[in-house]
Order: sequence, then structure tokens, then C-alpha cells
Amino acid sequence: MAFFRYVAGLLLLLAPLTACRQQNKEKVPEPAPPAARQDTLQVKKDSAEAGDKGDAFVLTEENAINFFYDYQQDLRANKVRLTTGKGSFTVQLYDDVPYHKANFIYLTRKGYFDSTMFHRVVKDFIIQGGNADNMKTSRKRKEIGRYLLPPDTRKGYKHHRGTISMPSSEINNPHMLASPFEFFIVVTNPGSYHLDGEYTAFGKVIEGMDVVDDINQVPVDDGDWPMRNIYILKAEVIE
Repeated sequence: MAFFRYVAGLLLLLAPLTACRQQNKEKVPEPAPPAARQDTLQVKKDSAEAGDKGDAFVLTEENAINFFYDYQQDLRANKVRLTTGKGSFTVQLYDDVPYHKANFIYLTRKGYFDSTMFHRVVKDFIIQGGNADNMKTSRKRKEIGRYLLPPDTRKGYKHHRGTISMPSSEINNPHMLASPFEFFIVVTNPGSYHLDGEYTAFGKVIEGMDVVDDINQVPVDDGDWPMRNIYILKAEVIE
């Protein structure tokens, strides 16, 4: 816990996240140079929903680490189904990456991912989701709170094909703290191992990888944003 309390202190120095496409400051992984590629439960009852004066609970840079430490204690669910305009797929989250697992489950239960998009698609590399260039997503982030997560790259998980991982914030972030609202899925076959040790892998696709592949092949603009929006229609925890 000493490490996480230290990280919590660092969070105080970090600037807010933003959901605007033009101002997106999440650090997203880049493809490896060709020569380098390996070829390819709910919230603790109502304590998390209301403060002493009935105010809605909001995650902050000060309380996020302790909140997710408590939240994951009794968390048994570890699968999430995401339904998109291209079909649905299911991810299984690793139990021994507890903060990132708890964060993803929590955001899913809060309905955060519903109506967000796969806003970055890099052919034969990754699809990235959890953002959208609209006020609805910005309001959701504001209501949930502003916070980052410490990296957890020591469990030995590699970025194999189908791995779900978390980008980091680029804002004053030498410790690679993770941006909690977004995620990316590796499409590269057999994997993109140059990402190992840099980004926190916290789960894998266990069903519907063909849907992920379909999303990865949609036409994109020069900024890797799909020419037609690919929405996450619904994300749901499989209890």
C-alpha cells in the first residue's frame, strides 16, 4: 500500500482529463518500427453514492486509490460484454491486476462506456475505445470524477493478440499513470510485444475476436479516427 499511497500523492500534480477529440491527451501506443515488431459490487452500498450531505459520490485524485482498493475486495465478476455496431465481444479481466479490473467493472456498471466510440483504429495493430467527441461523454467523466491509475506491469502479462490494455495520460506523467476511461485491444498477430512494460495489460478477449478484427478494418482518416463512428452501444458486466 505504501507504493499506492505514494502514487496517490503524485496524482495531485496531474491535470484533468478531457474527452474532446481535438484535445485528447491520452498517450496511446504506437506501432513498433517494422524491424522491431515480432511479426506479427456494485459500489460499496451507498457510501460510494452519497456523501454526508447527500452529494453524489465523485472520484478524485485523493480518494481513487483507496476507493478501488476497497471496491475490489469483494469483486467476483471478471467478464464484460461490449455490444457495438459491428457485433459483440467479451473480455475477461485478470484478477491479479485489481485496480484496473475494478476500474473497468465500476465504469461499466455506471454506464460510462455506453454510447462512447472506438475513436482510434490502427490497421493490424490496435482498436482504442472509451472516448467520444460529444458533451454526453464529457458530462459522464465529470460526474464520475477526475483520477488516474498507477501502472501494474509486473504481473508478466504480454500484449498478445486480443489483450485489452490501458493507455496512459500524457500530461506531466513520468510514472505512466493510466487514463481510466479508455482502453485498447491488440489486433496484431501474434502480438505487439514492444508495448510490454509500458502499458498495463489487464484482460483479454475470450469471445468475438472476429468483431474486433472487423472494427480494425474500417476506413479511417489521417488521424486514425474511423470515417463512420463505431459506437459501443452497451457494455455490461457478466455476473
